[in-house]
Amino acid sequence: MTIVPLPFEIASLAVILLILITDIVLAYRRPHVPSTRESTLWVVFYVVLALLFAGILLVVDGPTHATEFVAGWLTEYSLSIDNLFVFIVIMAGFAVPKQRQQEVLMAGIILALVFRLVFILIGAQLIERFSWIFYLFGAFLVYTAITQAFGSEHGDRTDSALIRFVKRHLSVTDEYDGGRWRTTVDGKRMFTPIVIVLISLGATDLLFALDSIPAIFGITDSPFIVFTANVFALMGLRQLFFLLGDLVERLRYLKYGIAFILAFIGVKLILHALHENELPFLNGGEHIPVPEIGTGASLIAIVASMAVATIASLISIKRDPAASFADLKPSAHEDTDERHP
Repeated sequence: MTIVPLPFEIASLAVILLILITDIVLAYRRPHVPSTRESTLWVVFYVVLALLFAGILLVVDGPTHATEFVAGWLTEYSLSIDNLFVFIVIMAGFAVPKQRQQEVLMAGIILALVFRLVFILIGAQLIERFSWIFYLFGAFLVYTAITQAFGSEHGDRTDSALIRFVKRHLSVTDEYDGGRWRTTVDGKRMFTPIVIVLISLGATDLLFALDSIPAIFGITDSPFIVFTANVFALMGLRQLFFLLGDLVERLRYLKYGIAFILAFIGVKLILHALHENELPFLNGGEHIPVPEIGTGASLIAIVASMAVATIASLISIKRDPAASFADLKPSAHEDTDERHP
């Protein structure tokens, strides 16, 4: 397992924590709908911040970890777009008030970071003790890629079994009460729909962490690089939600780009597992001389797949804009009187 210099890790985590706290405070103290200009500036800020971090890492520790970080960050950023699809569906399904969407999204992102940190710690221990775990990670990613490409579109997350269970066991109001989690209705204390939204986001984050963490461990074995790549990918997700909005759902070929990335890294993990093979029933427990895919090749494949998927989607929109709009679900940014508590 490769190690980044400890002083750099400590300093980096301290700065990242400070930025996260600042972002949280801004989201909760000033609830509003960000303008396109504001969202763009924030997205650019976080992208520049990630590239600046990669540059500092290059100077401090050399090109290996810097390249791994960039490849890992791009991978996680690509996979986070899938989160964005589902966030849009959840926001629309539960009719979250526009001025409260920043707070809810921030809570969802914090939950995602917590779940991914847990999976990173577990994954690092598994990889250190059991080299054959790469076979399982690789197979799981290939399976996920197939379901991503050929499975059903993101469905209605407002009526899942988990949400139905919560509704049966919690008293939930039909209306929001600002940003409050609990309110009083006819003298009775009840939860507001925000609690249901947060549970839905948390369950979604947990599922996405299951394929996100194995994917990035296919690029680097450094838990620090894995975690920082996830943080930088998720920090700009809230602003990207407001910047892209319905456009994300109209990029119909993005799911194939994401599926290709998952399959590519899955194959890379399986090849690595074969190369480091210690399973006695495979080649007598000896290493199998198969070619391995380097970080540079992974970086090229990730960028190329997302670029092709995005360009193909934009061409499709230009050729048939009416069909693209017809595919849209109700917008998470539109006002509506309906409530789906």
